[in-house]
Amino acid sequence: MKLFVFPGVIEQRILSIGARQIPYMRTAAFSALVKECEALLLKQVGCRSGSVLFYTASGTAAMDAVVANYVSTKTRTLVVAGGSFGYRWRELCQYYRVPCETFEVPFAREIDYAALEQKITEFKPEVLLCQHHETSSGQLYDMGRISQLCRQTGTVLVSDIISSFLADPFHMDDLGVDIAVLSSQKGLNLPPGLSFVVLSERVLKEKFAHLNFYLDIEENLKNLTRGQTPYSPATTLFLQLHARLLQIDAEGTASIIEKVRKNALFFREQCRRNGWPVPAENPSNCITGFQVRTDGYKIFGELLKEEIYIMPGSINNYLRVAHLGMQGPDDLALLADKIKQLDQ
Repeated sequence: MKLFVFPGVIEQRILSIGARQIPYMRTAAFSALVKECEALLLKQVGCRSGSVLFYTASGTAAMDAVVANYVSTKTRTLVVAGGSFGYRWRELCQYYRVPCETFEVPFAREIDYAALEQKITEFKPEVLLCQHHETSSGQLYDMGRISQLCRQTGTVLVSDIISSFLADPFHMDDLGVDIAVLSSQKGLNLPPGLSFVVLSERVLKEKFAHLNFYLDIEENLKNLTRGQTPYSPATTLFLQLHARLLQIDAEGTASIIEKVRKNALFFREQCRRNGWPVPAENPSNCITGFQVRTDGYKIFGELLKEEIYIMPGSINNYLRVAHLGMQGPDDLALLADKIKQLDQ
């Protein structure tokens, strides 16, 4: 099986943890493991004095927690939307009846930062919600520039880094990001089922609403002080997370990002040689989104027959290949050759 999706090919050592008997979680040993996971995540995401909330749920739950418990306390929210995940922020605001306005970015295009500055200056949002990498298009946004604009008006910056974490450089404190959300199945390359909300010291001083029972931020923060979650965690996933975070700490985030970057550049060279345009103006290392000549859904289906997994896009001739997990030039060259054979 060849996996160019989320998660990618996972190391056997990590997979084997999932086959073990599951230990009881309400113990001092499990509490210590959770606290070490928090410390390692804070280090790797670049947040010196914050906290990490752990949810047994997908990345959308982390976004939900932020909107329900924090954004709902504000009266002016701005959403930057350049694809399906940006619009998910808006959908969550609408669901919780949070007043928001949308700054739309064309698919796979860079943000017009002058226009965004004008919008922020005029609207003066209390919170700005955006992606670091819009996974539906492959476009990577300049978080440093967005943060600079937010600082001018004191706007709290919330960023979805679900697909950019460990694929593109990101340091929460240096970039001035106040809240970051991420999940287990992308950069961490673990099975899906865990999501995380990283809260900066600034946000931890604020009050939270209580509009979602399971995702309640204050309740989760209270339990975190004892190294626990309020409700039953996905214990095995925590064990896999702990092993993976130790691995990342030993290897270094810069080294991991460089491997992902090299895979992305290699595959984009295959795209260039085969005449497959990459529409993202500033593509993330995480994925390569590219346009084929023929029916993309048919190519997707034919590859499935050989247990080769890639991702279809929102338009028929648009395909996406992820560069996370265990892959290298040989795997990517084989994939490009298979797609070339089908793109006739």
